[in-house]
Amino acid sequence: MTYDVAALRDQFPSLRSGTAHFDGPGGTQTPFEVGAAILTTLTSPLSNRGLLSPSEANAEAAVTGFRAAYADLLGVPAGGIVHGRSATQLTYDLSRALAKQWRAGDEVVVTRLDHDANVRPWVQAAAAVGAVVRWIDFDPATGEVDSESVTAALTARTRLVAVTGASNLIGTKPPLRAIAAAAHAVGALVHVDGVHYAAHQFVDVAALGVDSFVCSPYKFLGPHCGVLAAAPELLATLWPDKLLSSTDQVPERFELGTLPYELLAGATAAVDFLAAIAPGTASGRREQLRASLHAVDAHELRLRHRLEAGLGELGSDVVVHSRAADRTPTLLLTLPGRHTWDAYEFLAARKVLAPAGSFYALEPFTRLALPDTHGLRLGLAPYSDDDDVDRVLAGLKEFVAR
Repeated sequence: MTYDVAALRDQFPSLRSGTAHFDGPGGTQTPFEVGAAILTTLTSPLSNRGLLSPSEANAEAAVTGFRAAYADLLGVPAGGIVHGRSATQLTYDLSRALAKQWRAGDEVVVTRLDHDANVRPWVQAAAAVGAVVRWIDFDPATGEVDSESVTAALTARTRLVAVTGASNLIGTKPPLRAIAAAAHAVGALVHVDGVHYAAHQFVDVAALGVDSFVCSPYKFLGPHCGVLAAAPELLATLWPDKLLSSTDQVPERFELGTLPYELLAGATAAVDFLAAIAPGTASGRREQLRASLHAVDAHELRLRHRLEAGLGELGSDVVVHSRAADRTPTLLLTLPGRHTWDAYEFLAARKVLAPAGSFYALEPFTRLALPDTHGLRLGLAPYSDDDDVDRVLAGLKEFVAR
């Protein structure tokens, strides 16, 4: 099929500002229909969930629609979909519920590749019960996960492995299936931070062989919230701290307080929008999502190759630190002899948004030992186009020539 990026961009009112957005890894722009779904839900009759009045039924439909949409997006039963304020909040909640089953001397494995939201909750939960923290490393020269460190980190005392689906800093996609198989061989659970991964890949939690997975709809065109996906049977074994009068049912017992029905509706609309990117003969929303996300992946990969070729032409003035063989269309750059923060400001003045920072990726940023206090991150999204690529390359060329 032909990827009609111009038609896609027309559905994003914010793109009319003329800014070329490379800040997708921090949060994408939002299509009109997602905002419309939020507005319609919030201004229609709305109350607590139930079935006896239109306001109750609207709330109930927002919740059941959300669970069904994210079951289709992630490949888990609807009863295994939990809403949260953010992926960080959900990871903290999950870590504390799981830690109730840990004992002193048990072991938890985290990685040097992860966003801090998939490191600190587990490190802090381990410390609270006297569990040992072990680390999986990566090679800063290649961005690849060190397979020997995976083997060395796992023992008979390992209770959980927390690993990213894809690095939000350099894009590396670790070998999740292999890591999950090794962890399960010693009886450990596997939790995946899929926030950056789900923004670029068709997700199949069961096929990945992992036990729990979090993502953030605002990274793939939706509103600001988080989603946890797991088998309902696993969730049934966990007891989070909650109000005595609140339900014990799964997944509701993990959702504290009244849900934001309007955000659920917007998050559902984002899934429907993604599914419609590549209209074709696919039957059902799950298969439509598969086709659309494969089309998005091909589009972003083509642009990534263009971007990499253009950066290569800048020679030694630009160093690209995203080098893994399997990675997302996210590039981390440094500019020898120059500050990337200055480049960020230079590009922003030309309506090209490519932020500089460490992006909460404390461990990988430290491990890379960059010669700058920030890195410049270029992230592609479904609405990115060739003009965006041309503009950022022209801006960087002008900046390094100064």
